[in-house]
Amino acid sequence: MKILITGGTGFIGQALVKRWLERDYQLTVLTRNPEQWVSHWHNKVTCISQFDQLGQDDEFDGVVNLAGEPIVDKRWTEQRKQQLRASRIELTEKLIQFLQQLDKPPKALMNASAVGFYGYRPADKKIDESEHAADDFAAKLCHDWELTAKKAESLGMRVCLMRFGVVLGRGGALQKMLLPFRLGLGGRISTGEQVMSWVHLADLLNAIDFLVANDKLAGPFNITSPNPVTNLKFAKTLAAQLNRPAIFPVPAFILRLMLGEGADLLVKGQQVLPERLLEAGFEFQFGELQSALADILARPLPS
Repeated sequence: MKILITGGTGFIGQALVKRWLERDYQLTVLTRNPEQWVSHWHNKVTCISQFDQLGQDDEFDGVVNLAGEPIVDKRWTEQRKQQLRASRIELTEKLIQFLQQLDKPPKALMNASAVGFYGYRPADKKIDESEHAADDFAAKLCHDWELTAKKAESLGMRVCLMRFGVVLGRGGALQKMLLPFRLGLGGRISTGEQVMSWVHLADLLNAIDFLVANDKLAGPFNITSPNPVTNLKFAKTLAAQLNRPAIFPVPAFILRLMLGEGADLLVKGQQVLPERLLEAGFEFQFGELQSALADILARPLPS
């Protein structure tokens, strides 16, 4: 398999590259620091900084578009919102323009998105892929990103819109939570009643493989565990795995001071279910939070 990947140096992207290198895939990764990552991957990956470094006669079996600035690491100022949109939508526009120039377009585009597409919903509201987009910033960001990716359909490409939940692995969001929880300073966020739609990194990678391999699958797919939990249950389960208490809640106003509007991603939630994946026959390896966290915490940190 010959795959073009954007966002291949992020938390999910690095794990995907590692997996596919072990399968002897031929990988080309778009990155701002090609020399650094060529060395990191021991010259086994072709790294480019711009699409025009590739030729119109280049051929790929598929494209995985994971590019995007981290969404909750900084306060959502207007400038930051523009950066978040540019890193997703403008880059995807450039990707589509590149694909349009190819003599032979790839068969499929796997485009990242997020459950933020659905906005914030009551805890008892179950959401599948048939739900429409909400109108807050995160939802519009996902909606516009997906619309841009769908332009690849005009090239005869199969487009899968992968709506990720909170991805749990050694790295990413969970890694940032571990220190306070290990110190016994962890706890729920705000009321803890908001639902957290999560997925183990291994299941997410398996889902990407599943979508790449099944040429009849297209459209939106929620990539989340079939068993979402409240934030309170998540905090208690993580603390129990670490043999620590979970008694220090994080007030919503603290997060709003730090992240502004972006705090809603943590303070609010939605119960998202992977209906289309399950209907297609996908099986989750880590469907329950306790087993997922136990597996992750037993793994070494990535090198």
